[in-house]
Amino acid sequence: MVNCCGLVTVKNEPVPLKSIAVEVSVQGHVATVSSTLQYENQEQSPLEAIFVFPLPGEAAVCRFSAKIGQIEVVAEVQEKQKAQEQYDDALSSGQQAFLLEESDESPDVFKLSVGSLPPGEKASVSLDYVTELAVQADDGLRLCLPAVLNPRYQPQGSDSGSGGSAQVSSVPAGSVPYSLSLSAHVSSPHPISRVESNCPLDPLNYLNTEKTQATVSLAAGHQFDRDVELLLYYQDTHQPTAIVEAAQTSAKPGSLMGDPVVMLSLYPEFPKDVMSSMTSHGEFLFVVDRSGSMECPMHLGSGSQDRIGSARDTLLLLLKSLPMGCYFNIIGFGSSYESFFSKSVEYSQKTMDEALQKVKEMRADLGGTEILQPLKHIYSQPCLPDQPRQLFLFTDGEVGNTKEVLDLVKTNAGSHRCFSFGIGEGASTALISGVAKQATGHAQFITGQDRMQPKAMQSLRFALQPAVVDISVKWNVPKGVSVTPLSPPLRVVFQGQRAILYAQLTGESSGDTEGSVTVKYSLAKQPVENQLSFSLKPAEDTGMTVHRLGARTLIQSLEVEEREQDGEKEGVKEKVIELSVQSGVSSAFTAFIAVHKGDGEALQGQLLRRQVPTPMLYHSPKMNFCGMTQCSPMPMMNLCDMAQCSPMPMARTCSLQMNISAPGLAALEVFDSDINCTEDFDSPAPTSKPVRDPLLQLISLQKASGSWVLEVALAEVLAKTEEEVAKPKPAQVDQEVWATVLALVWLYGFKTEAQEDWQFVAMKAVSWIQAQKVASVSECVQAGNNLLGCQVQKNTLGL
Repeated sequence: MVNCCGLVTVKNEPVPLKSIAVEVSVQGHVATVSSTLQYENQEQSPLEAIFVFPLPGEAAVCRFSAKIGQIEVVAEVQEKQKAQEQYDDALSSGQQAFLLEESDESPDVFKLSVGSLPPGEKASVSLDYVTELAVQADDGLRLCLPAVLNPRYQPQGSDSGSGGSAQVSSVPAGSVPYSLSLSAHVSSPHPISRVESNCPLDPLNYLNTEKTQATVSLAAGHQFDRDVELLLYYQDTHQPTAIVEAAQTSAKPGSLMGDPVVMLSLYPEFPKDVMSSMTSHGEFLFVVDRSGSMECPMHLGSGSQDRIGSARDTLLLLLKSLPMGCYFNIIGFGSSYESFFSKSVEYSQKTMDEALQKVKEMRADLGGTEILQPLKHIYSQPCLPDQPRQLFLFTDGEVGNTKEVLDLVKTNAGSHRCFSFGIGEGASTALISGVAKQATGHAQFITGQDRMQPKAMQSLRFALQPAVVDISVKWNVPKGVSVTPLSPPLRVVFQGQRAILYAQLTGESSGDTEGSVTVKYSLAKQPVENQLSFSLKPAEDTGMTVHRLGARTLIQSLEVEEREQDGEKEGVKEKVIELSVQSGVSSAFTAFIAVHKGDGEALQGQLLRRQVPTPMLYHSPKMNFCGMTQCSPMPMMNLCDMAQCSPMPMARTCSLQMNISAPGLAALEVFDSDINCTEDFDSPAPTSKPVRDPLLQLISLQKASGSWVLEVALAEVLAKTEEEVAKPKPAQVDQEVWATVLALVWLYGFKTEAQEDWQFVAMKAVSWIQAQKVASVSECVQAGNNLLGCQVQKNTLGL
């Protein structure tokens, strides 16, 4: 049993959290998540408890209630300052009060103050939110219930002040003294193929013969020691769909909640000939997190590669896959930032070799995570003519000034597209998804056993695809009905990606009950048109999920507009507050407040504060100073960002705090500034360095032009001697052509399961061979098959 420091109360008793229950209701591409957290005060004094919990960046909190004893109070949305004043007044008069508000720094962090909890009393807190499900590379829909809120690093001098995001400490996985239950009900217009998770699940239970409804649960005995992910797979998942949701009967017609709302999921069709054409233009900037936390392992288990090592391998693949004629640069950032080149350089053998040497030497040695300054530097550099600039941002997402970063990205979105990658458990969805959304790119999350490389290559494929431009959306509805878009204009469409649009339908039609929407755009200079019809007859009650997601979308747009105008534009803040109160959806300017007006007497003295632990994913010496913000205005900094992952144990001194992570509720914190404690953590055994992958070895030998050279290193990858490789070469064939054909045969013969990693490497090789105008390619391929024991056909290689 660990003493003090996050695991026990003042009296060395177990933390008061007892259990978490989660119910998920999925409807096609959106979900409602309901979480209930049970705890009790085992102190002799009243407690003031504070939860800090992470939510998906696109989530809308829509219901919050608390039950103390047998009395339940349901919160209502109010303007934030008014709600805070009411909360303070209730506490000082001895009443129970609950306050739920969005963090000022990041929209995916919420703080829940659970006021005065009497001694010995039990309480439960329930929270509902709605969210869109992200589409994955394999067409799965991802729902993530965050278990970890990584310490968000607040750069010095940031506008966000001291941080505001409550600090969350960690405990060893397996020591968390509470339980989690999770059940999900899935409903879809298309049949459900399967449901997967990174945690053990009970078997999928279909509720009808069409397999359009099913239930699934987390297996018993789960300890909440990682992000819980559900991956849903539907048949015909790329078919467009429309859901029209009926108005709220109690709301005024003409208001957002008083009118029907339509949600459209669009999947534009991309012709195969267009998809096979890749651009050779572009300026590619790879922006890589080199803060100390990037030395953490990618996932649990022995032999796991660290994050910076995975980033190095990914950069190797990206650099080898770039087309001749483009420009590139690599920028590493932490507390400071460093560029490989003073400005972007043209891609050639010389610049590629120079960059690869620097990649080998790249370490997680730049301190904290300050992403704002390197982005400002990038945006200050003039763009190259006819070379569209595209950013690839890799980070574990531990920043505290998310909104400031997103505002900067949006300002420069006209000339910079950005693809973002959240690495490891707990990456901020608001940061990773927000950057990609504002800069018309694509967001990827690498968690659990995921590999970074295929996800990076998928985004590179998007970056190299012909751009979809001149997008227009036209609504066609019967006379008497008008359409008010709730979503911002559609600016980018990728192959295989979904665009969700919300619109408010006002008025009624006496005749027609059907409407349609037409999406037009230009792809590879060819006009494309997609049309989808939908019924104006509202669907059955869906719990106002679509209305609330539509409200959240409009609120987010207005919040960005308000920040851009620095609060000077009249009426924007008031419009957000009006929308938030009307829809019951949280915003930056409102908070949920619930007060139980009992017979409580005015409190004497200070309330105790307590905090419940969040599970730590591995025993790491790199802990955060959890009491830092109480004694100084210095920004919170994760020790992962201050020290390398050394095998030495590190002492940890802090004010008593305990944290808990949960799918909707993640940290119950308690402060008693008179209590301090020190604890030593055992260090992990050093992980053995994984053996270099032969695939990466082969790719590292490829020239920038796409060819390979006949050399000892290539023979080693092919498990042959140099003489064995050289001997069967057809007499009239050049050595470089022979080596390149052998590399292609080996890739297609032994590494088809990793084809997404090497697809561009192979395309470059094929283009190079074709440019050599070799007459005896068939003979080369056959000789290569004989040497390597393969049966790869020439047309399979693209030759």
